[in-house]
Amino acid sequence: MTRQRHYVLIVVFTFALLGLVGRSSYLAVTEREFLQNQGEARATRTAEIRAHRGVISDRNGDPLAVSTPVVSVWTDPSVDRLDTRELVLVAELLDRPVDGLIKRLERSKHTRFVYLARRVSPAIARSLRSLEIPGIRFKHEYRRFYPSGEISAHVVGRTDIDDVGQEGIELSMDHVLRGVPGSKRVLTDRRGQRVRDLDFYDAPDFGDDVELSIDLRLQFLAYRELKSAVEHSGARSGSVVTLDVTTGDVLALVNQPSYNPNRVGSRDFDGMRNRAITDLYEPGSTAKPFAILAALETGIYRADTIIDTTPGYLTVGRKLIEDPVNRGQLTLAEVLAKSSQVGVTKIALGLEASHLYDVFHRSGLGSIPATGLPGEVSGILTDRDIDNPIVRASLAYGYGVTATAMQLAQSYLTIASGGVRRQVNLIRGLPRASDERVFEEGDVASLLHMMEGVASSKGTAPKAQVPGFAVAGKTGTSRKVTSGTYDDTRHVALFAGIAPSRDPQVVVVVIINEPLGEHVGGGEVAAPVFSRILARSLRILGVAPENIVVTDRENAREGFDRAA
Repeated sequence: MTRQRHYVLIVVFTFALLGLVGRSSYLAVTEREFLQNQGEARATRTAEIRAHRGVISDRNGDPLAVSTPVVSVWTDPSVDRLDTRELVLVAELLDRPVDGLIKRLERSKHTRFVYLARRVSPAIARSLRSLEIPGIRFKHEYRRFYPSGEISAHVVGRTDIDDVGQEGIELSMDHVLRGVPGSKRVLTDRRGQRVRDLDFYDAPDFGDDVELSIDLRLQFLAYRELKSAVEHSGARSGSVVTLDVTTGDVLALVNQPSYNPNRVGSRDFDGMRNRAITDLYEPGSTAKPFAILAALETGIYRADTIIDTTPGYLTVGRKLIEDPVNRGQLTLAEVLAKSSQVGVTKIALGLEASHLYDVFHRSGLGSIPATGLPGEVSGILTDRDIDNPIVRASLAYGYGVTATAMQLAQSYLTIASGGVRRQVNLIRGLPRASDERVFEEGDVASLLHMMEGVASSKGTAPKAQVPGFAVAGKTGTSRKVTSGTYDDTRHVALFAGIAPSRDPQVVVVVIINEPLGEHVGGGEVAAPVFSRILARSLRILGVAPENIVVTDRENAREGFDRAA
């Protein structure tokens, strides 16, 4: 009986073996291609080869945004079950609460892909690999790093966690910087971990580099001085723009408050706003040089033309316009230097209505600067009701018109360029608009010399002086609107200037929004910032001091000679 059972088992196993061999042979012949495809589908897959994002650098090649290799950690909760002990080890290395990881995996237990951490350093990834925990998987990526942090944040911008541009140049030039990913075929184990590369399909097309016009040295200088001024004055915000007169390049653009683009997921939306190109202000008296230029263009006015401002006020319609004191008879140059509201109003009312508007428009006010930064606005400049005397008077002293810091800088660039309207450039290598002459060189030269009086001891901004250089500029102090009316407690302090005025090299515009304290005017708040930025900027740029002393009488005399 035992021997019979033995033979029966031998026969059964023999037939089973023959059946398996027969079935295998059948499948190997008839289903070979299908089985190979199924095997490859389970063991191989197409993987993406990430493209390296292009570098953003300043004009001297200093990096402002670079991509560094990082690793993202993930798992497949539908297949891999991590116990509490393993999750504790992972959480410690990732510096994350273990309870959060447990809850995330519990919520996603039926999904195929869950990140445990995004963009960790290669060192942390190596430590995680050394744990040899089944189910912990790794994905190679790049993380954007910004060496200058918040100093250049509003220019460079930032990317999101997926390395897509969100702000600044990162956004506007994303199509150039991001590149095109490649692909390859890889062999994976049953847990989806890559074993080896089998084939390469497409090589990644790395993103192109972008070179900006800014000079990181000047950017840092402007940032430091602006931050100090905003904190010292208790102001709500501030902006500084520095332009190269010869090329129209943006040498520096900073705002306060700022933000750190290296902090992924930051919600500091107020700090992210690029106020230099988005925030509009009435320029106040910084617009007066254009009213003076309109007067010079008529040929009737010269630097020594007398304007009678007695008794220190006048009424236009129902509006009372007044100076702090009765300044009596002033020359055209003194009207500008002392920022006489009465004087500039009388000049504006003596001009053709459309002429005043035309000069403002030709300067660049009311036009988008087109720097390449996202979010630029055009400001408001309209000739509606320009025939109305009070509208014309208001425009002459900078009310009823709005501009950003960049727009104001571009309009002063037109003066600094000898009457040539020049494209503002931020991204080097891009085509630019041709220069266009919009003002006569003689009129602009006369205006520049009259503007030197603003920074003299008898002008409104002696604190804007820079030793060794003649400075041409203009203060501005405008009131802000609250509930539809101008508020005497909220002001914007401005200073826009050009130096050296005899051979213009740079334009600097400083705006301090809502300074607090006893002194809120442009001459007290913004002019000193301009002076400190300009003095160091000229030294960095290698501009030799003029070693001249300019008196008020010389200013008026030269302005008269050039206007004559």
